[in-house]
Amino acid sequence: MIGIFDSGVGGLSVFREIYKLLPEQSYVFYADNANCPYGEKTPEFIQERAKAITNELLQKGCQIIVVACNTATAAAIATLRDSFPVKFIGMEPAVKPAALGTKSGVIGVLATAGTLKGSKYLKTKGQFEDDVKIVEHVGQGFVELVEAGKLVGKETEDVVEKSLRPLLDEGADTIVLGCTHYPFLIDTIKKLSGPSVGVIDPAVAVARHLVFVMVQEHLLSERDATTALMRLAEPDYAIDAAGKPKIELCSSGDPEALQRTFALISR
Repeated sequence: MIGIFDSGVGGLSVFREIYKLLPEQSYVFYADNANCPYGEKTPEFIQERAKAITNELLQKGCQIIVVACNTATAAAIATLRDSFPVKFIGMEPAVKPAALGTKSGVIGVLATAGTLKGSKYLKTKGQFEDDVKIVEHVGQGFVELVEAGKLVGKETEDVVEKSLRPLLDEGADTIVLGCTHYPFLIDTIKKLSGPSVGVIDPAVAVARHLVFVMVQEHLLSERDATTALMRLAEPDYAIDAAGKPKIELCSSGDPEALQRTFALISR
């Protein structure tokens, strides 16, 4: 069983990509929406919440855990790995593919304040900032929009524009989404950015990495892993709710936002 957690509903964007590769697996998804957003919380608070959630996921039988939250990865994944015997898969802003793919030499990173200050992001950034210009901005209000289900429309465009515009004005031709909530705003981001700007969601890479780690941990056979990775070539899709995905949805707060967002990725 695979455990996945986030500060709120954003981690469902990661679950969507994992489920595409591993539809036969069982899942527990935990949204800590009573404490969302994590972006301005202290590392100590996030570490305590991450440990409490991990304990709950382990009690439910999870054998590997995906920290589907960039801020929680930055603040807590080292602590989790020191505290628990299971493997943890974390998030990392996709600076490398953006740096390799940019034509203008400028890439933009949209993320939370916690992610932008995290050592993992700063280390990755340092590997490429001599070759490309990296401009950053906190997605102010993005998480709140997604939690409220406001993914399109004038209000959403006004909020997204304020954080996206500074990156575009600097000449960024590639935008990295550094928070798992942000892919739910990708249609608005693409609309405001225009067709010449690429937008990178790291969830696909996380799903692929999970498959490799599960093989190493003997949680997945090499044959099943090959089958899973072949699904990467399949077109985008919505989860087939009729197929009854084996997932338990858990929430520390009001479960309505979680159920509503799960419905968005199902058909």
